[in-house]
Amino acid sequence: MAWYHAIGKWYWKIRKPLTLGVRLIVADEQKGVLLIRHTYVSGWYLPGGGVEKGESFWEAARRELREECGLVAGELRLCHLYYSEREGKRDHIALFHACQIQPGTGKIDVNEVRDMRYFLWDQLPDDMTASTRKRLAEFCAQSFREERW
Repeated sequence: MAWYHAIGKWYWKIRKPLTLGVRLIVADEQKGVLLIRHTYVSGWYLPGGGVEKGESFWEAARRELREECGLVAGELRLCHLYYSEREGKRDHIALFHACQIQPGTGKIDVNEVRDMRYFLWDQLPDDMTASTRKRLAEFCAQSFREERW
């Protein structure tokens, strides 16, 4: 999977495609916030991924949560929309708060997700990505002002 991601980065730098993505904040009062670690990049991230052809942002968010975390999203609240050129593509990202989570299959895509864990808000990991840290700070403040991911 790492080689696929590396080839994708080169493609994005050359073609600069327009892409759509989603990220989800899954927060639990007792457990904290859910973060994942991918197999192909380092650091802790919010669950999420790309919007596939024919999908809405909401459908993609539910699918990504199911595939990456084995969970089923009930109500999704759109927090904010962002733009990013970080990976060489023109990416529009919808950030959702998964307000209601139900147990799903419990299965995660082990080819994509290396680890999945809830972190208490005052014990977030040091190797969390800068963007993830910013999004969580915005979520806690309930103030989504930035336009760039």
